[in-house]
Amino acid sequence: MNRLQAVVTKIEGEKNLHIISFDFDGTPLSMMGLDLPLGLHIGSRVILGAKPSHIAIAKNLQGELSYSNQLNAKISNIEVGSLLCSLLLDIKGMMLQSFVTRRSYERMGLCKAESVTVLIKASELFVLEVLDD
Repeated sequence: MNRLQAVVTKIEGEKNLHIISFDFDGTPLSMMGLDLPLGLHIGSRVILGAKPSHIAIAKNLQGELSYSNQLNAKISNIEVGSLLCSLLLDIKGMMLQSFVTRRSYERMGLCKAESVTVLIKASELFVLEVLDD
């Protein structure tokens, strides 16, 4: 499980749907969810989670995308399997893992130390833990 420490900067809600904005070391992130975690408020320090299978990778990204969360990263390590590849991604000193198919890895020509863009949909980011008392 990927873990990112962030601070809540905005909470918007309508009925049971919420859009929560975060600051991750100067980079804005957002998530969409049905229920607010207990104790969550603007200024809360949180640990955000994202499954490796829900983290997409873009190379030479141009244009507009609907992905709310776009982070610049460097590929730190690649483990190549027969069907899947595990990428270890360095984002401002935090490591995230992404799984891509071997076909995508080969088609994109991914290499260690290469710069890529990490893409996480707002619906795939979630609060693992609220760190405030």
